[in-house]
Amino acid sequence: MSITDVLLLSLVAFLTRLVLATRWGAAMRGWVLLGLSLLAIFWLQPSMPIRFLDFWLPVLTLTITLCSWLLTAEKEQMRSKQTLVTTAFIFLLILLIALTRHLGWDDVLTANRPPQTLQVLVGLGILAVLAFLLVWLNKSTTRWQGAGILVLLILFIFLKLPNLTLWLSGLVRGWVGQSTANASGLDIRWLGFSYVAFRLIHTLRDRQAGRLGDVSLQAYVNYVIFFPAISAGPIDKVQRFNKDLQQPVTRDLNSFSDAFYRIIVGLFKKYTLADTLALVALNSQNATQIQSNGWGWLLVYAYAFQIYFDFSGYTDIAIGLGKLLGIQLPENFSRPYLKPNLTQFWNNWHMTLTQWFRAYFFNPFTRLLRTRYRTLSPAWVILITQLSTMLLIGLWHGITWNFVLWGVWHGLGLFVHNRYSEWVRPRLAGWGDRPRLQHAMNVLNVLVTFHFVALGWVWFALPQVSPSLQVFARLFGIGY
Repeated sequence: MSITDVLLLSLVAFLTRLVLATRWGAAMRGWVLLGLSLLAIFWLQPSMPIRFLDFWLPVLTLTITLCSWLLTAEKEQMRSKQTLVTTAFIFLLILLIALTRHLGWDDVLTANRPPQTLQVLVGLGILAVLAFLLVWLNKSTTRWQGAGILVLLILFIFLKLPNLTLWLSGLVRGWVGQSTANASGLDIRWLGFSYVAFRLIHTLRDRQAGRLGDVSLQAYVNYVIFFPAISAGPIDKVQRFNKDLQQPVTRDLNSFSDAFYRIIVGLFKKYTLADTLALVALNSQNATQIQSNGWGWLLVYAYAFQIYFDFSGYTDIAIGLGKLLGIQLPENFSRPYLKPNLTQFWNNWHMTLTQWFRAYFFNPFTRLLRTRYRTLSPAWVILITQLSTMLLIGLWHGITWNFVLWGVWHGLGLFVHNRYSEWVRPRLAGWGDRPRLQHAMNVLNVLVTFHFVALGWVWFALPQVSPSLQVFARLFGIGY
């Protein structure tokens, strides 16, 4: 999002809050938020060179959201009046957005001109048939929920693996009559898909485990596409989100001031600190120009703080916008660079992503290893689970060798810290009456942890392994 987008969304959220605080607004809150988020995902979707794709990708977001809800809903919910009204509301709004092509409103609600109305009607008809089949077949079962998770993971792989994205771009270009020779892996940029997919997997997995509870279609779609968190998180849980959605909102001055404070802090972090640091932060262009290890360390430090201010700034903006709309989104960062070890770093960096992987992969995988492979030592269980978890977190960012190595870097780091903590804990038992020494050790631990994380960002910042290794060599004066 640009700073103009943030300011405009802040104004819309503020005015919406004033409306929602009225008696009429309180009754219509779910519908108002649904309408705003529907418009926002079309408006925020980036422009793409493939014809009409910036219209159809938001429609696909709504399609997979509707299908996922049908896989988690009870039979009575599927056929309720509110479900029919919500579905009609979504379809009607999509159609109204498509009709703007006849008003000459290019670049207002969509990045480019929407497709022809007949094409949109055909697309909505296909979606309606798909939804009808899911209701008729009543496939809200564990097996079908697992199939839904598998489909989301396959989509994720196609969008994250460069070769598959390139192939998909060529395929879509062929469908719409554009030259396949111009296909690029950058042609398909699906707004917020990484976060949407993880929200949907969370609901499907919780339904399998019997933890989901009843969630209406209106609340479900609001949760998945809530516009403050659509592009950069945080990853909320539907149960907590739904509680906030049901609470009345007021015109409380403290709530307004807290919301605008978070937005202003986020704007300062993102558009002042992060964008300034980006001028000198490590990237694929300046990585080859490092002439001294001192300059190399400066680039690494700049990138470490740039990515923090950029990401945490977006989170502050999202939380502030959510507060204006009466939704308290979860925190995502809590001074991660001041933590004395890598475990605490990951408990305070991108917290909702860490919690997601802990709940849906690390903990179940750990239980599996401990129950089925009882001969494995605790150390091996820790190594396997931490390494595989961090590897998946790396692949969540992109399926490339550098993200694999970044995940391995942190997985091994967490394992080493775990083993070191077990070894050193009894040896530090007598330090309780030596606060100065404890403080000195804490400062040293913070510095070591920060530098380990900062060095790991080298894999993250650069697209290929070879230049990353060259940067490591220059940082430590090797090869001069």
